[in-house]
Amino acid sequence: MRDLMPSIKSSNERIDLSNDFGCHLDPDIFKNAIHREPNWRPLFGQVDAAQGHLQKQDVRRDDLFLFFGSFRKTRNDDGKLAYDPHEKEMHVIFGYLQIGDIIKVDQKFDVPEWMSYHPHANNARKSNETNTIYVARDHLSWSESLPGAGRFIFSDRLVLTKRGYSKSKWALPDCFKEAKISYHKKPWKDGYFKSAGRGQEFVIMDNNGVEEWARNKIKESQIDR
Repeated sequence: MRDLMPSIKSSNERIDLSNDFGCHLDPDIFKNAIHREPNWRPLFGQVDAAQGHLQKQDVRRDDLFLFFGSFRKTRNDDGKLAYDPHEKEMHVIFGYLQIGDIIKVDQKFDVPEWMSYHPHANNARKSNETNTIYVARDHLSWSESLPGAGRFIFSDRLVLTKRGYSKSKWALPDCFKEAKISYHKKPWKDGYFKSAGRGQEFVIMDNNGVEEWARNKIKESQIDR
C-alpha cells in the first residue's frame, strides 16, 4: 500500500501510512485473511444510511450480495509495486455472500467469541441502533457444494467495466434492462450501463434473468479457499 499510495487523506490533510494504521475488514469473506476462532463464519456489517437502504429494500435471509470494487493492474517497477500506466481502473466483482442470518448488534446483543473481532461488533458501533451484521449461510441455497460466501480469484468474467470505457460504465446482459435497481432510474446509455456514482448498495428486485446471471458468475468463477 505504501508503494502505491504512501499517504491517505483524513480530515482534509494527508497522513503518511504506517504500520499503526488499522484495516476495516468488511466484508470479511476470506477465511485465511487472519487467525480465526472456532465456528467462524463470513460476515458483512452495515450501519446508518446504508443499512437503512437495505432494510427499506427488504433485503432478507437467502438474498445474495455480490461485492465489487475499483481495481487497477500493477507491475514491478525497480523492486517497487507500481500502477501500470497502460491500464485503467475498472470495477471488478471480488466476492459474494448469501445471507444466512441478519443480526442487530446493539448493547443488548451478546457477541459470540468468534465474532468479537469484527468492526461492527465493537462497543462504538453497538451504541448505534442501526448497526447490523449479515452472517453467511454455510452453503449456497442452490448448491451444497459451494460455500455461502467467498472471495474470487481474478478473471476477465468478473470485470464489470466495458472494455475501453471508464470504470463506472458497465457491460451487462440485456436481462438488466428489465430489472428494477435502486439508485438507478435510467442507467442505460449508448451501449452500456452507467452505474451510480453514489450508493453503497445497489439492490436488484426479483428478476429471474439477473438471478441466473449471478448464480453463473459464482459457478463459473474460481473461489479462493
